[in-house]
Amino acid sequence: MSKFYSLFSSSKGNASFIGSPAGGMLVDAGATCRKLVQSLEAHGLSAEAVQGICITHTHTDHIKGLRVFLNQHPVPVYGTAETLAQLRALDKFPQNADLREILPAETIHTDTAAVTAFATMHDSPGSCGYRFELSDGQTCAVCTDLGCVTPEVKKGVYGADLVLLEANYDPNMLRNGPYPEMLQERIRGKYGHLSNGDSAGIAEALIAHGTTRLILGHLSENNNTMPLAQQTVLEHLQEQGMRRNQDFLLQVSSPEGLKQAVIF
Repeated sequence: MSKFYSLFSSSKGNASFIGSPAGGMLVDAGATCRKLVQSLEAHGLSAEAVQGICITHTHTDHIKGLRVFLNQHPVPVYGTAETLAQLRALDKFPQNADLREILPAETIHTDTAAVTAFATMHDSPGSCGYRFELSDGQTCAVCTDLGCVTPEVKKGVYGADLVLLEANYDPNMLRNGPYPEMLQERIRGKYGHLSNGDSAGIAEALIAHGTTRLILGHLSENNNTMPLAQQTVLEHLQEQGMRRNQDFLLQVSSPEGLKQAVIF
């Protein structure tokens, strides 16, 4: 049975696990090793269940605990050439780390899933999202940290049963918040992040292409709230005649992730 575990999801830390207690893949390691292991254990998973780590990009909120975790639990690390090279240059890997390059649009096969990377528009060289096809035929995708949705992203996420989708900021909160204009422009730009409204439009297209489970994630703790993200997306979907709990299931991940795994 396929399960998606949101362990951490915010602008301060991100990590997800796809699989079961018998084994699976970790996407990003954006919390300390201790917190990662604690979160896994809180979900009934051991660190030994992690059979590999897929890194989306090099920002700290996605790789904070990577080196220490690999020191204690050596597993293969997957990423684009640019991501792996930059992390190597920053000394984010143990000396003998098992690094495995994945090309955008390439599919690699692990013990538990077929993993496909898709390029994302973000201000980190080699940034990507991932699509997973599990042994039971179910699919999920992790799609955060992108300023716009390209054809490559659509190909990566359309048709997935479950999608972790970025809803980073509310435009009014960003405009009236503490961030300087230059940082606001970066967040709003095509290499930045998706707003709640952007996410609502993509959610509509995902449901139209067969997605039944949506998790909104990577919310900014300064420029968004969980109720606001949910309201914005739900109102748009309802306007399109899409019914929650009938046409789709929707959850919003807190910074500490979801308390329960999502079956898909």
